[in-house]
Parts: sequence; C-alpha cells; structure tokens
Amino acid sequence: MELSIFLARIFALVYITVGVGMFLNPKYYQKMIDSVMKEHGLLYFGGVFALVFGFILVSSHNIWEKNWTVLITIIGWIALLKGFLLLLFPTVMTTLTKKWLKGKNAWPIWSFAALILGLVFGYFGFIA
Repeated sequence: MELSIFLARIFALVYITVGVGMFLNPKYYQKMIDSVMKEHGLLYFGGVFALVFGFILVSSHNIWEKNWTVLITIIGWIALLKGFLLLLFPTVMTTLTKKWLKGKNAWPIWSFAALILGLVFGYFGFIA
C-alpha cells in the first residue's frame, strides 16, 4: 500500500498540474501537441518512455483489487500499450490523437478529466 500511496501522490501532482495547465493555456497545449505530432524523434521518444514507464508500473504495481489502487495498474497497462502502439504504428496513433483532440469541446473535456483524476489520486495519496 505504501507504493500505491507514493504513486498516487506523484500522479496527483502531475494530473492536477496538467489539467489546470490545459484549462488555462489550451492554445499552448494544442501547439505543443501539434509540434510533437510532426516530430518523429519526439514520437519515438514518447513511445519508448511510455513503454518503459508502463513496464515499470505493471512490474511493480500489478494489483487488481476492487479499490482505488487498480487505477494505478490500469494506467500502467495503458502506458505499456500506448508505448507499443506508438513504436509499432506511429501514424495510426497520431491520427487517433488528432481525432480525440478535434473540436472545441475536446480541450475542456480532457483538462477536466485530468483534473478529476488528479483530485482522486490526491485524495487517496495525501488525505485518506
């Protein structure tokens, strides 16, 4: 449980910061994403990072209990899958990302989702 709390604290800080940042600066984040989509080296690095990060999470925190800690495990598996897909099918992943971020409602939804996830992790990591 100590590892779960430690990871929840890290995720809380990251998700809350990114969620608020996306909400306050959507144009900046849109430009950043557009720039990453065009840079093959950054996509490759992102794939390697996601693969390594996902593997570390899955290897050290593969807990499938019916409580909040399963969220960490799910994030680990998603990161691992994302890393594989970015390295194996980068053009498919960029196309999917562009579709997910298309439309004027996409940024508020994603920033709200990140903020909620951050608050959930913050609650379990710092308060509960």
